Amino acid sequence: MRGRRLFQEVKARGYTGSFSNLERLLAKWRNPKRKAPRTAPVIPRPQPHDPATGRSISPIVAAALCIKPRGLLTANQAAKVDAMKKDWPEFAAMRRLAMRFRGMLKRKSVGNLGIWLKDAQKSGLYAMQRFARTLQRDIDAVRNAVTEPWSNGQTEGQINRLKSLKRAMYGRAGPELLRARMLPL
Repeated sequence: MRGRRLFQEVKARGYTGSFSNLERLLAKWRNPKRKAPRTAPVIPRPQPHDPATGRSISPIVAAALCIKPRGLLTANQAAKVDAMKKDWPEFAAMRRLAMRFRGMLKRKSVGNLGIWLKDAQKSGLYAMQRFARTLQRDIDAVRNAVTEPWSNGQTEGQINRLKSLKRAMYGRAGPELLRARMLPL
């Protein structure tokens, strides 16, 4: 039985998942000769701890500290960064890559973008590899966004404002009131 036909049949019986999820499930039975890749068991590593308080550092705080330059860190934040760099070599590698990318954006220079993309791909860090692949897909747009002074920020801001107004007014009034609220006085 073909995947699309099976998908239609199970959907009629109440399946709420997507076609791709069904395909992933079926792939195991479609080619029985091919064995599933064996993966090593994942051993959870303890989270790094804040040297001042002894509490574990949350992933959100770690992400924020990963992209903040050393000169803008407070003494407490710098101690956290140092602790994470010591306990997590992956954090140190991620921070180095993030700071290099931030530097390219600040200088508006894409001369080393190709080298950075290769380094990100070779880093072994899934998030950086995925980010680099995404940038590589439309490299010309990335280069233009970094070097050109133009931005569509004003347009996006107006669209966001309009959508917010529309959501706030949902079910309350017609297009006339929306038009009156949207247009400036």
